[in-house]
Amino acid sequence: MTLLNKQPSGLEIAGIQATEPRPRKTILDFLDRHRRSLSAFLVFVVMMLIFMVFAPSVFLSTEIYEAVFTSLPIRIILVLPLVFVIVSGEIDLSFVSAMTVSLWAFAATAEAGWNPFLSLFLALIVGAAIGLANGWLVTRMGLSSMVATLGMSFLLRGLVLGFTEAIYIPLKFLQDTTFYNLFVGQIGSLPGQMIWALVCAIIAVALFNYHKFGSWISCVGDNEESSREMGIYVRRTKTMAFVYMGLGAAFAGVMSGLIYKTFWPRSGDPGELLLAILASAFIGGTPTWGGVGTVVGAIFGSFTIRFIETGVIAVGMTGFWTQLVNGVIILIALASHKLHDPRLRY
Repeated sequence: MTLLNKQPSGLEIAGIQATEPRPRKTILDFLDRHRRSLSAFLVFVVMMLIFMVFAPSVFLSTEIYEAVFTSLPIRIILVLPLVFVIVSGEIDLSFVSAMTVSLWAFAATAEAGWNPFLSLFLALIVGAAIGLANGWLVTRMGLSSMVATLGMSFLLRGLVLGFTEAIYIPLKFLQDTTFYNLFVGQIGSLPGQMIWALVCAIIAVALFNYHKFGSWISCVGDNEESSREMGIYVRRTKTMAFVYMGLGAAFAGVMSGLIYKTFWPRSGDPGELLLAILASAFIGGTPTWGGVGTVVGAIFGSFTIRFIETGVIAVGMTGFWTQLVNGVIILIALASHKLHDPRLRY
């Protein structure tokens, strides 16, 4: 190898002369690094192939994808920051309620005549404040994240129902406005919210894989004491993850209100959406014990969970079988991750 072609190693960059050149990365290295994401992708592909075989008239047409892509972005936007929280070694069960409170702030102020962009900014502040409160309860008060965020979920739901008396706020007056078209308008046959989900995904991947914040999150989730010795502010890092979750919940809430043109006070009740988002993260390759995870895998997990609901009906089964198929797919996905990485524990 000539001097012109020689690439400096990490030790050489740090000022230490290396005795041997760094080995070149191969396709096997790539597969090993991304095995969790690839496992989630393969589960999704196999599931879709089965649906295409048993319901070709549905899954070989574009209508089904246009319908799914209307609501799928909400799940993607929610699962992205949840990966950061789980990898940090914590859990958030309040994000659906945070989504509702943030949408309430947006809907109430927009109905009162505020500029919708200003209302969106307020909603994001509300979501971030909820995330900050969760982070404070967990990192400063020392509460379990599961207990703290569960209590926060009930508190937020009670707050909304108490002040609104379960009365909805219509948002049809925003339809066909610049604000509406910017966020949920049609771009050809593709809903605009899918573009925003893609933007959020790019930001999340960049933060998790290429920014020091993602490295801090993984270190903190793996070993807090070692992270402190490395100079990482553990409390601040975990709090930032909860704030990120609050921001994602707020944005998803506003997008949901625009899609359905209504604010429903009872939409914050924990149920299918909460379980679906959690399942998306887990089958995407993010284990429950923290330290490791994958944003890309969580996105494929969201696709898997969302298409199950449509596929069960399309193949001729009733909606009562959806939960059964959900369970089977989730267990298959977790088993696949386990086979590819024996260290994982769910």
